[in-house]
Amino acid sequence: MNDWMNHPDMKNLDPIKIELFKAAAAQTKGKSGNSMATVMMALITSARKNGISFTPEEMTLILNILKDGKSEEEQNQIDNMVNMVKNMIQSQK
Repeated sequence: MNDWMNHPDMKNLDPIKIELFKAAAAQTKGKSGNSMATVMMALITSARKNGISFTPEEMTLILNILKDGKSEEEQNQIDNMVNMVKNMIQSQK
């Protein structure tokens, strides 16, 4: 998570979304892949309550930020968690 703020896609993001990304990065620092499900759900829920939605590209960006520096096993856990979250979101629609 060292250089994620320098990612070219960050320059075009809404400042509110950048703050949410920063919060997610801080909350997930040092946590395992499985522990990130709670953080991701809180981020999505908080954003929705405030009328903020993320594009698929923005979600990919934040997931890459969350996976940075994690082992391959933890990255796989994150990917599995993402699929679970996507399924939950789709079932709520």
